[in-house]
Amino acid sequence: MASRAEDKHPHSSLPSSSTEKKLSSLLPINKLIVPLFLFFVLSLLLFLYVSPQFQPPQPDASSHSLQAACDADIASFYIYDLPDRFDRDLIRSCRSLSPTKNMCPHVANRGLGQPIPHRPDWFATNPYVAAMLFRARAERHPCRTFDPGSAALFYIPFYAGLYTTSVSSQRNHTLRDALGIDLADYVSRFPTFRRHGGRDHFLITGRTSWELMRSVSRASENSTANCLLRLPELANVSILTIERSVQEGKNQFAIPHPSYFHPRSADELTAWQEEVRRTERTHLFAFVGGARTGGQKEVMRALVLEQCGSSSRCLLLDCKGGSKDCRTPGSLLGCKRGSKDCRTPGRVMDVLMRAEFCLQPQGDTFTRRSVFDSVLAGCVPVFFSEHTAYTQYPWYLPGRAEEWSVFLGPERRGRIEEELSRIPKDAVARMREVVIGMIPRFTFAHPNASWAEGRRFRDTVDVALAALTKRVRDALSESENNSTRPK
Repeated sequence: MASRAEDKHPHSSLPSSSTEKKLSSLLPINKLIVPLFLFFVLSLLLFLYVSPQFQPPQPDASSHSLQAACDADIASFYIYDLPDRFDRDLIRSCRSLSPTKNMCPHVANRGLGQPIPHRPDWFATNPYVAAMLFRARAERHPCRTFDPGSAALFYIPFYAGLYTTSVSSQRNHTLRDALGIDLADYVSRFPTFRRHGGRDHFLITGRTSWELMRSVSRASENSTANCLLRLPELANVSILTIERSVQEGKNQFAIPHPSYFHPRSADELTAWQEEVRRTERTHLFAFVGGARTGGQKEVMRALVLEQCGSSSRCLLLDCKGGSKDCRTPGSLLGCKRGSKDCRTPGRVMDVLMRAEFCLQPQGDTFTRRSVFDSVLAGCVPVFFSEHTAYTQYPWYLPGRAEEWSVFLGPERRGRIEEELSRIPKDAVARMREVVIGMIPRFTFAHPNASWAEGRRFRDTVDVALAALTKRVRDALSESENNSTRPK
């Protein structure tokens, strides 16, 4: 028995001939499993690395490097770490955010968009990503604190603009407003918020205020707006938007539309300013834009297109195109590729940099991105409404409008070329120099901007933070005085 057991034991660990055949047939498959698994893992890692949706995690205190001392005019600010549904999830769903376009290329690179070849500090930046650009700068800002107890300002990094885009076609108002109401309820529960009723908090929308101000009591089925800025919880919060409501926006403050230039250093900024100064201005005025329909904007756009198109001294880049405008005899650039060219930063800047003056009639709303493109190009803006800039951007504009711009009222709009021709050359040169000096504050610096060389400039974010600091300090001081005043 023992010998039979010993004889059986060694053979029990060996495969039979039939089993051996089965195993041999599986060997090629086994050889493929490991390479396929490795390929899958590497592909997944590559996708996460290059995907537009992927956003670097918010740096923690240990990795926060103060590249420069905090500006004395800017208070320490704290950035809330919100649940993903208020920011990261919106980025991840970039392909379905807009009903008309894939937003993934536009939200890539922390909102900078796609890089422009041969111009490392230039990007095809979407005009509605101010909230993303602001956050990217704020996360590495020297005045940021990771201790809410030491903060004087509190930043709510909700991507309100992306949220607005994602629900603009939602006809059910309850569903359209849900995330905004959720955000207001979530933030208002924090002790840091309740302490001053939100007066020391701020939020960036990245859209015009009208798109977030639908009246709940007078809701229109045709409106695409949500009611975020009508929520009582946010009544004291400072709202930074690319266009404020002049009549109703007491807590709204306009910041520049993002343009294409995002310098990483003061040297890059200075180099661009010098390039703008050297550029030859071959034409008296220019217009980049297209026709509009409805009301005063239709009349004003038609007037501008007609006068620019019929003048040999005007450069016209028509953003709508069409046979009528293509037949305009004075249009030097024509409209064969108008719409495409207007989405090409190099083409837009080429037109604006060749003109002394750039016409800025209102578009779908009062403000327009072209104002800031013009300043970036060193082109003196010409306004036809005070609400296109003067009443919108007091934080950013020089004190006297006539030092950097031209305003043509109703009685002068019918003779644009004549009016601009009357301005002396030396006066134009002085105005252009002021405009060039405005470039830093109208610029969102690159998120990785370095001030290691000890030289820095105040960009759009710095100007806003300084203004917010003053506003909050004044508001809290007034509130304290009122509370201690004898009744």
